[in-house]
Amino acid sequence: MKLMEDRIRQDGRIREGGVLKVDSFLNHQMDVELFNEIGKEFLRLFGDCAVTKILTIEASGIGIACVSAQFFHVPVIFAKKNKTRNIAGDVYTSKVESFTHGKVYDIIVSKEFLHPEDRVLLIDDFLANGSALQGLIKLVEDAGATLVGAGICIEKAFQPGGDLIRSMGVRVESLARIKSMSVEDGVTFC
Repeated sequence: MKLMEDRIRQDGRIREGGVLKVDSFLNHQMDVELFNEIGKEFLRLFGDCAVTKILTIEASGIGIACVSAQFFHVPVIFAKKNKTRNIAGDVYTSKVESFTHGKVYDIIVSKEFLHPEDRVLLIDDFLANGSALQGLIKLVEDAGATLVGAGICIEKAFQPGGDLIRSMGVRVESLARIKSMSVEDGVTFC
């Protein structure tokens, strides 16, 4: 998606350690007009998949998933990183290692909201090592639901996550695929 690539070039900031900061428009301050275009593009890509639920992980994926869900006319479920009193009863759970935070989280979704008849689209802001998507995929599988694919805003194609998830037979559609990036040379797209 040229719009996403242009926005990364314009407002993205590369930091040492393979970090791309897009917090001015994607995952801290949110450009809702951009999110509308993202939602339209995900609908174009997955609109024929009979999606019944969109699943993401807290926190950065929630805004993108919510705006996208308006185009699909389906609810959003977000996997929580901590069990709270709000979630009563049985839950699906999985482990996720955060590239950004260098921490392992137990993610959970209430069994009340994810069912075998659901057709689930995963949405997230980044795909790097694939841990978040693997965790979300496990939740969908544990529910006996059908995974229709994953919509990703930015994929770091130079990291193993995209190849790993695709090798699992999952359809991954990334709006911007980064081939390489460095503080000195900037970003190169696939």
